[in-house]
Amino acid sequence: MNISKRLSGAVVILIYMIGFPSLSNAQGAPESFADLSEELLPAVVNVYTTQNIRVDRNRDRGFDLSPFEEFFRRNLPPGADEDDDNNRSSRPRVQQRRSLGSGFIIDASGIIITNNHVIDEADEISIRLHDGTELEAEVIGKDDKVDLAVLKVETDEKLPFVSFGDDTNSRVGDWVLAIGNPFGLGGTVTAGIISARNRNINSGPYDQYIQTDASINRGNSGGPMFNMKGEVIGINTAIFSQTGGNIGIGFAVPSSQAQIVIDQLRKYGRTKRGRIGVTIRDVNDDIAESLGLENSDGAMVNSVVEDSPSEEAGVEFGDIIIEFDGTEIKEVRDLTTIVANTEIGKTVDMIVLRKGERVKLRITIDELDESTDEDDEEEIERTIEEQETVLDLTLSELDDEAREDLGIDDDINGVLITGVDYGSGRDGLRGLRRGDVIVEVTQREVSSIDDVKARIEDQRKAGRSVVLLSIYRRGQYNHVPVKLDEDE
Repeated sequence: MNISKRLSGAVVILIYMIGFPSLSNAQGAPESFADLSEELLPAVVNVYTTQNIRVDRNRDRGFDLSPFEEFFRRNLPPGADEDDDNNRSSRPRVQQRRSLGSGFIIDASGIIITNNHVIDEADEISIRLHDGTELEAEVIGKDDKVDLAVLKVETDEKLPFVSFGDDTNSRVGDWVLAIGNPFGLGGTVTAGIISARNRNINSGPYDQYIQTDASINRGNSGGPMFNMKGEVIGINTAIFSQTGGNIGIGFAVPSSQAQIVIDQLRKYGRTKRGRIGVTIRDVNDDIAESLGLENSDGAMVNSVVEDSPSEEAGVEFGDIIIEFDGTEIKEVRDLTTIVANTEIGKTVDMIVLRKGERVKLRITIDELDESTDEDDEEEIERTIEEQETVLDLTLSELDDEAREDLGIDDDINGVLITGVDYGSGRDGLRGLRRGDVIVEVTQREVSSIDDVKARIEDQRKAGRSVVLLSIYRRGQYNHVPVKLDEDE
């Protein structure tokens, strides 16, 4: 069950299979971690899982049952034993896949925290306490987006436990301890510092990891990261490595994020995330340049979901969300994370840039439905005689015939893209395709090819090198920046 993700030529490895601090002479280092380690070790556990996998014996030998063998197997004569030696070899067998990880106790009654990837799809979960006691565990709840799981063990004894601290009070350079079960060796303590905060390693939509150089290896997944007060400020989850071993770059889910998820898993058995009902994209340098913005901060609204909090709040297509509940939004990840963690039903202030002006909105959070996925979009083919080439795009007026053929509603106005010259090398064209409808150019509505050309000319006169096309595609909107030629 090893899971890896490539990042800048190296591999980010989830560490549930499995030191020494890499900075042992930092200023302010404690004389010893012994007292703190002795206090914390009893609350850290080893997690062992077993998964039963059915394996076809014949497929193992490299061939399938022939149609004749299958026929005779289904039509055994009266009195024949289907389980005799001749038939037993064709029956599936069960293999057991075992893996290991770490966890920690947060309640004396037996509540244990670990990573979701440690226990996901496991048929059996066992916990080994620091004193060697082994207990069976059940899953209370799990969340694959933040990679956390809550387990429960039954015992008559009150178990040692640890408490969460506030990771936001920790700074880059502060000392931390990591305790876990590397390579199945049992309770192992390593030390290091916080190397960075709010890291995005592309493992999920809500990445905001604490980075550390404390030695973390396979089997440390789900183990705690402690500050020098003995408080849990992170859950060790992944390593960044070219070899699969520790190279001093590990990642932990911050406690401020983990506690929200854990509280909901304990209460509901699942995570309830906030939603405002928009699709968004990052404001890159090209979009900022095309709109004459001072910077590329914010999340740009591609579409507003019908009957959603955003529609009720008055959010509009093309708005750039720059502040949410008092927090500045630098990129899409900032908004998705803060919205997800906002209490459902809470009403907050949201600041948007609308055609260069700041607009303050009040928006009430509702719950995100994570059970639905968007359907794959299909390529649309259409031949039109009257068309014109602009920016290496073949454009046509959006007439009644096009609406009927492409299923475009009457309330959608714009210009139809009937061809894209990807071979031209123009930046931005990969975000467009035949069947798209250009509804705005640089946040100004267009209804004809002449409108599109006029808006592009305005951009050129303004000294801009990029034009922002707002497009409609099969019920969804998007913003695509396209480069202008110098002599465009």
